[in-house]
Amino acid sequence: MRSPVALEEPVFRPPSEADSLILQLTVGCSWNRCTYCAMYRSKRFRVRPVEEVLEEVRAVAPLVSGVRRVFLGDGDALAAPLGDLEAVLGEIRARLPGVTRVGLYADSRSILKAGVDGLARLRDLGLGIVYFGPESGDPETLRAVRKGATVERQLEACRVVRASGVKLSVMVLLGLAGVEGSERHARATGRFLLAASPTYAAALTVTPVPGTELWDEVSSGRFQLPDPFGTLQELEWMLEEMAGYRGQLHANHASSYLPLKLRLPADREGALALLREVVARRDPSLLTPEWARGL
Repeated sequence: MRSPVALEEPVFRPPSEADSLILQLTVGCSWNRCTYCAMYRSKRFRVRPVEEVLEEVRAVAPLVSGVRRVFLGDGDALAAPLGDLEAVLGEIRARLPGVTRVGLYADSRSILKAGVDGLARLRDLGLGIVYFGPESGDPETLRAVRKGATVERQLEACRVVRASGVKLSVMVLLGLAGVEGSERHARATGRFLLAASPTYAAALTVTPVPGTELWDEVSSGRFQLPDPFGTLQELEWMLEEMAGYRGQLHANHASSYLPLKLRLPADREGALALLREVVARRDPSLLTPEWARGL
């Protein structure tokens, strides 16, 4: 569901927010420099005037009385001033009493700026989940893709969200270090997830998008992506490093070659056995065909 009020396109949201009412508190991405991401390249980041957003909530309330979830866009709504977030969450609670959860994307900078106390205040007003994309647990990979944050800073951001009582959904990207850095990236990312201990974790497969530096590097031959079986090998390496991890790990995004939805640790050994078999057989018929995959 989207707001009956016009949104500034393009608009993105996590798959789990497919039925959510989307309200733009911010426009664009506060960082917008990652070499692999084209989502907000056409937008200049800004925080919308809070009165505009409050009026939007009031206007849509009679039209979406049955809505249960709200997603605050765009790429880093937590970068808005804390007072603005509190006002918008308060208005949602007052005008849309049926809403059970509000979610948003956040960057490590905005998470650490809000801190445990700030996020706890937002939790009390209805913020239920933060979606965060550290992408990798490998320092070299983070530098190469211009993530703008260290492994330690991103782990601290995860700790802050967990300590605030808000649910944390973390996304990592298979293939992000190319063939050359494949194992280093995958194993470091598995260790990162083990240490971060998010509520939910998702492993997506990196897909070069026109208009990004990654696309240019792949097109010119300067960067070689793992093939589908190399990508699944990364997921295997990642899982090998996650002994003792407790929680959900979803590798069933539209970009995945072998969709898996795992509850760890119960599903870990079975998933490892399956991945090892598929990687060893290298049978394309076992994979999601390219035409059925998406971003």
